[in-house]
Amino acid sequence: MYTQALVKLPAETLVDGITTADLGQPDYDLALRQHQLYRQTLEDCGVRVKVLEAQADYPDSVFIEDAAVVTSRFAVITRPGAPSRRGEVEPVREELRNLVGPTGEIESPGILDGGDVMQCGFTFFVGLSSRTNREGFRQFSEFVGHFGYDAAPVSIEDMLHLKTGVAYLEYNNLLISRDLQDHPAFSSFNKMVVPPQEAYAANSLWINGRVLVPEGFPQTLHMLKEQGYKTIPLPVSEFRKLDGGLSCLSLRF
Repeated sequence: MYTQALVKLPAETLVDGITTADLGQPDYDLALRQHQLYRQTLEDCGVRVKVLEAQADYPDSVFIEDAAVVTSRFAVITRPGAPSRRGEVEPVREELRNLVGPTGEIESPGILDGGDVMQCGFTFFVGLSSRTNREGFRQFSEFVGHFGYDAAPVSIEDMLHLKTGVAYLEYNNLLISRDLQDHPAFSSFNKMVVPPQEAYAANSLWINGRVLVPEGFPQTLHMLKEQGYKTIPLPVSEFRKLDGGLSCLSLRF
C-alpha cells in the first residue's frame, strides 16, 4: 500500500519540454487543472501528497518519477539520460532525505531514468533504453542488492521508457503492450495485453486497490473492469503531448 507521494507542479515553461509525440503544444492552464485532479485522486486513494514547487528552468520537471526510485526502505537518486533534465533531481534529493532512509545515487558514466524502473515485489525490472544504460543499471542493481532486492535488465526498443509499455498491477498481473508481451523477462506474469490503438494506456497506475487509467481508452478500461479492478479514468492529454503518462507525475512509496 502507498501512503505518501511526491509531485512537482507544472512550470509555465512546460511548452518547451522534450517530446516526440507530435500532438501539438501543451495548454499550460489545462495541464494545471489535470495535475490538480491527479493530486486529488491520489489523496482520495489514501495517499498523502507533498507538492514541490515548479522548476521553470526545467520544462520536463513535472515528470518527477524520472528523478528517483523510492521505496519505504531506501531511495536511489537518478542521473537522467537527457542532460537538460539533470538539475531536476536537486529538490527531490533534498526532500527524500527527510522522508526515507539510506539514499544511493547514480553517478557518471551511468544514466538512469525512474520511468525505466518497474518494481514487482522484491524485483526491479530496469529498461535499457536511450535514457538508461548498462552502467546505470549496474550501479542501481548493486545498491538495491544491499537491501535484498533483485534487478533484471530489459532491453527495449521503440519506446521512451520501460513503463511506457508495461505497468505492474499487483497480484502478478501486468498491463502490457504488444511490443513487450513476448519478452522473456515477463514470462512468469499474467498479462493483460493493451490493443495497439490504445498503446498509451499501458502506462496505467495501481494505487491502493484502484487503477488510474488515462482517459479515452475504452477497450483497456473494459478489460481492467472485466478482471475485477476498480478503475478511475483521468485526463492527461497535456502530459501525453510531452511523452508523459500517469506514473511519470509522481513518486509513490
